[in-house]
Amino acid sequence: MALIIQERATGAIIACGEEDETAIPFEGNWYFAPEAVDMKHLRVTQRIYTCPYKGVCYWIDLDSPAGRAQNIAWVYNNPKPGYEFIKDKIGFYARNTSGTIAEAITQPALVGE
Repeated sequence: MALIIQERATGAIIACGEEDETAIPFEGNWYFAPEAVDMKHLRVTQRIYTCPYKGVCYWIDLDSPAGRAQNIAWVYNNPKPGYEFIKDKIGFYARNTSGTIAEAITQPALVGE
């Protein structure tokens, strides 16, 4: 299944990956490998959130010519033990937000599969 995050205002793809390869669904959110995310209009901030389980993450804002939105993504640079699999991955909500559209696309099966 392909997981895609688009900028709401323009439809530009911000992140795209195949589940279990470059994108991990986890706790109702999607975590993308850094190379699967277009950081052109994303800004890692100094604002933090502390999850009691995963540790401290930094919020990421969207700042593009078409609009701005706060806290559309986040990154854990040093997660707590047991959550190393999300280290340095960019997390996005797996739902639409004020700045993003989230879409999961199931690839149709080919005839004969």
